[in-house]
Order: sequence, then C-alpha cells, then structure tokens
Amino acid sequence: MTPYDLHVRAWQESWDRQQAAYLPDREHRFAAMLDAVEAVAGDRPPRVLDLAGGTGSISLRTLARRPDAEVTVLDLDPVLLTLAESALAGRATVVTADLNRSGWAAALPHRDYDAVLTATALHWLDGPRLTELYREIRDVLRPGGVFVNADHMPDDAMPTLTDRLGERARARRDARHRAGAALSWSEWWARAADDPVLGPLVEKRRQIYPTGHSPEWNPPAAWHLDALRAAGFAEAGVLWRGGGDAAVAALR
Repeated sequence: MTPYDLHVRAWQESWDRQQAAYLPDREHRFAAMLDAVEAVAGDRPPRVLDLAGGTGSISLRTLARRPDAEVTVLDLDPVLLTLAESALAGRATVVTADLNRSGWAAALPHRDYDAVLTATALHWLDGPRLTELYREIRDVLRPGGVFVNADHMPDDAMPTLTDRLGERARARRDARHRAGAALSWSEWWARAADDPVLGPLVEKRRQIYPTGHSPEWNPPAAWHLDALRAAGFAEAGVLWRGGGDAAVAALR
C-alpha cells in the first residue's frame, strides 16, 4: 500500500467517524439494507448500485459481507469519489454522474441491478426531482430487484416523540463535537480544504456546487412510500426505523 493510499484511507476513516456522530445507528441501517439485498439475490452474487454513494461506505460493507458482489458506486462529488476509489481499490466500478439530470443512468455499466441502495443523500433533491428519480431507479432494477433509501424521514404519526428523539440525538452529537470525539460536517470540510491532496478537489467541488447543496427536504416516510408506488414499484414499505430516520424499501 502506497503512502498516498494510506493518506486517503485515513480520510475515509475520518469521514466515517464524522458521519457516525450524526448517525449513531448508521451500521444498523446498513445491515438492514444488506439483509434486503440477500433476500432478493439469494445465493447468486448480487449486483448492487450504491447510489449517491460518496466515499463508498455502502459498497465497502456490501463487499465485506458478500465479496462476490458486483458493485457500482455513483456520485458527483470529486472529493468523496477519490476516497471511494482508493478504499475500494478496484473492487467496484466508480461512476461520476449528476442525479439532478435525468440522463444519469447512461453512465452505468449495467441496467439490471439486483439492488439500488442509498443513504442520507437524496434529501438534497426537491420533491419533483425525487419523484422522477424514483421512476428512473425502477428502470435500472431487474424484475424482483429492491431499492432501499435510508434517510431523515420523520414519522408523521408520532411528531412529538420524533421531535424529542431528535433533540436528544442533537445533544449527544454536540457533546461529541465539543469533546473532540468527532469532527462536525463543517470542520471535516475545512480540514479537507487544507489538505495538500484533497484541497484541489475541494476547490473543484466548490465549482460544481457554487452555492452549496440545496436546502434539505425531509418529508415523512409516508410521502416516500406513496411516491414509490406511483413510480410503479410493486411493493413499498418501511424496512427499518431509528428515531426520525427510516429506510424505505420497494420491490420492482
């Protein structure tokens, strides 16, 4: 392993720590997603699309559980994709594409995935675009394939409890940040900008997102289920829930 690989993989570890501070049950949602993959793929090597996959966190966990998996990770962020390429070390196909554009699927190496998985990413899209994207995701799945989206999805049947759980989660996260146990989102990006390897890529990222990401849009899980059914999925339901987060799953 070269000094470059060691350097970039340290940043991958730092990213995971930063994300885990925001999502302490992050591994639980990943496990639920991979259970769904195995349920549809059975004994066959699964073909998995890690959508808006960033540093390849889902891809790495997919390959750890199923080394025979055929994995594609797709994202637009040059910083995160650099980390993904180094961490995956040729074990997955890494694709650059913009999910805000309807032609993103043309960049994929396949159009018959067993599973499309995404986590804490699609909240950057607005309602009309996400509605369209759900139809496009259905089209890259094989019949019987599964789509799972894990994200901030409040339970509109329990608004008071969901809010209180969110307050407790924010208090725990703030305490970790104050103690230096993990970097905040802004601190992580500030350090990446100062890094001699990642710094030029952070500048490239700023050119791609000159005003930053759009404001987060977090409808309840029920909205996602309605949108998935309208997109033509045969089944849709909540696969996992933790506080104000949930993973919705849909079968083609």
